Formats: sequence, structure tokens, C-alpha cells
Amino acid sequence: MSVAELSLVRARPRRVSTRFLRSELKIIFGRRRNIAGLGVLAAVPVILAVSVRLSSPSQGGGPDLIVAVAGNGLFVAFGALALELPLFLPLAVSAISGDSVAGEANLGTLRYLLAVPAGRTRLLVIKYTAIVIFALAATFLVALIGTIMGLALFGGGDMTTLSGTQIPLADSVWRLVLSSLYLAAQFSALGAIGLFISTLTEQPIGATIAIVLVDVLMFILDQISQLDWLHPWLLTHWWTAFADLVRDPIATESIQRGLVTAAIYAGAFWLAALVRLSTKDISS
Repeated sequence: MSVAELSLVRARPRRVSTRFLRSELKIIFGRRRNIAGLGVLAAVPVILAVSVRLSSPSQGGGPDLIVAVAGNGLFVAFGALALELPLFLPLAVSAISGDSVAGEANLGTLRYLLAVPAGRTRLLVIKYTAIVIFALAATFLVALIGTIMGLALFGGGDMTTLSGTQIPLADSVWRLVLSSLYLAAQFSALGAIGLFISTLTEQPIGATIAIVLVDVLMFILDQISQLDWLHPWLLTHWWTAFADLVRDPIATESIQRGLVTAAIYAGAFWLAALVRLSTKDISS
């Protein structure tokens, strides 16, 4: 091979392999416990739609998103997201992120995954990418099942927003997509916290419990009025802001602050996970 041909070979860009990511996603979505967890998430909008359908029209009360279900089936999706926001969706993301690194250490496969160039950074990038994809899949699964059940039992048409105005069905679907993306971003930030906690232990169950406790603690702190100065810095404080997407016009201030807060949490805890893993003595 001539010098010119050798130079062309060296200059040829390397193909980015997605094998590691595909393998990680196969593990996440192939495990029975994760499939069962997704089944529980999907069951909530079904239960919500059927229970509202069978209830008396005169029965009132409850959150605005839930009460609005009978008026337009698309609200089943919004209501299901609101119901699963405090526990079910965060728990699902906590289980995945808690198992991300700790699970590999527990199985004794972590050091083999790090046996490639730039292994630790690459490992965390792939692991976190898989967590983000799972957060998107879980959130959109709830929205999709809620939409199907709602339209089947209550029909569609123009949707009455929380502001009292009506918007076309297409606009309503678009707002549901935006709500799902917003919540997925919030859960991805929680997943970054979980990724960091997962680097601190070799017990995935312990990591999952710790992440859930952090989530619950933030919810509790957000309810204490004496700590109102702290509330804007809590990740969970902005989760319910997705309801602003169901107002007319859309209130964007809380949405924007929620996204900035989620980005700060995601970046800070991913970097913390990298620092921890970079200085950790891998023995398993």
C-alpha cells in the first residue's frame, strides 16, 4: 500500500457503532420485571378511563384533568400522566437507573465493559442514553394508551382547555406530545441522579430505593411552606407545570424554568457520576 493510500485509510472517518446501545436497550426492554413495570404503567390509563366511564355523571370533584375526562377522551392521557407523576413513572425510571451501573458491578461484568478505550466515559454516555430512551418510552406509553382508551370510550372533537376555551383535536394531540416530552425530560433528570447513585454501590435494589427516597424527599420539601426559598431548586417542583400546556394560551414561564432545572440536574449528576466512576477502583 502506497503512502497516499495509507493516508486515505487513516483519514477515513470511523463508523460510530450503536452495538453497545442496542445491547443495553435489549436488556432493559427484554427483562421480565421491566416489561411487568411497563404493564403497570399502561394499566393506569385503562383503569382511569373505565372507572370514569362507569361512574355517575353527577359525581364531581378531583383534579381538573381528571374531571375533564368525561368531556373529551384525550384528557384520559393527561389525567393518567398526572396520576402516575408522583410515584409510578419515577419508580420505573428509578429501577432502570439504579440498575445501570450497580447491576453490572453486582453481576461482575463492569470491569469487562470498561476494558475498551475511554471505557468509563463511553459507558456512562451509553447508560444514560438508554435511561433517557426508557423515560421517553414509559411516558409516551402512558400517553398512547390513555389516548386510545379515551377516544374509544369518550370520543374526540374539540377539547376544552383548563382555561375554558376550546381548541381543535390536532392541537390537543400536539399539546399531549409536548407534555410527554416535557415529563420525559424531567424523568431523565431523575435518571441522572439515579446514575450517580448507581455508581456508589454494587446493590441495584439499594440504589433504586435511594433514588425513590430522594424523589419522595423532594416532594415532601416542596410541601413545606417555610422552605419556599428552596422550592424553585427542587426538581419535582416543576413536574406539574406540564398542565400549563393544557391552558390557552400556553403559559411558558414554568415550563421553561422546569426545563432549565432539569438540564442542570442532568448535567451536574452525570458529571458527578463520571467523577465517581473515574476514581473508583473497579474490582468486579
